[in-house]
Amino acid sequence: MELSIDAGDVSLPATLDVPLDGPVRGAVVVLHGSGMPQRSYVLYEHLARELPRSGVAVLRFDRRPREQGDVPFAVQADDALAAVARLRRQVGDVPVGLWGWSQGTWPASLVAARRPELIAFLVLVATSGSSPAVQMRYGTAQQLLRHGYSAADLAELANLRQALESAVRGHIDRGTAQAVIDRYADRPWFPLAYVPRDLHSYPGTWDDMDYDPEPVIRQVRCPTLLFYGESDEWTPAEDSIAVWRRAAGTDNLTIHRLAGCTHQPTLDATNTLESISSNYTSTLLTWVEQRISH
Repeated sequence: MELSIDAGDVSLPATLDVPLDGPVRGAVVVLHGSGMPQRSYVLYEHLARELPRSGVAVLRFDRRPREQGDVPFAVQADDALAAVARLRRQVGDVPVGLWGWSQGTWPASLVAARRPELIAFLVLVATSGSSPAVQMRYGTAQQLLRHGYSAADLAELANLRQALESAVRGHIDRGTAQAVIDRYADRPWFPLAYVPRDLHSYPGTWDDMDYDPEPVIRQVRCPTLLFYGESDEWTPAEDSIAVWRRAAGTDNLTIHRLAGCTHQPTLDATNTLESISSNYTSTLLTWVEQRISH
């Protein structure tokens, strides 16, 4: 079913998938990874295929556009709340959870913390317990390591990303940061650094660069399922798990490691429905079934 979500200043296209047979027993709203804002992405389609078979409706929507940079987490959270309200009008008073992947896990947790009466459960895939800045330092270093670069290359990468962060924070001027970029731009690893070649084309701010998820995690009271690929190349999984275990406001926390998976719950780089881990699927379905049966 094609819908639209009234998110104040924008209308967001959405798709609602409901059980073909039997009543709606629960529902999930899908929140997006940074680079995958469209509701057609394979991980979101997988949810729409699998969960309705268990009586769970799935609402997917296109993340709002932005000319430069990411949509601020607070705005993503507001849009998620609008999606929950739209979903409620369609499915009634059933348990509603949020599913988020990568960047989408931050606003998902924010919604659960702010509006605990609305959110029955969270499913978070590759959620980071650190700030986006720290996560990007970890992730880009992993890219270099996995491509065989040296400790000296990693040190240069750290200098490069520090210059970018310092410029965006306003601690140094952009000309100084651009000089650092110019120094390293011819390195063969530079495309793996996720730093713009021309800083003048970079947005003026990065709204959530130093966002600290731990205070929000302390306020999450609902049952929460965390998935981490055993070789996640973008999220510092061990550190993130430690934050959740230390800080989570819920006593119903499940952490599941996925053998053979990296940042996505897939078993190869094809990113197809067929590549999605069966262990991920079965664990997800069993856990959600338990949440909506209570």
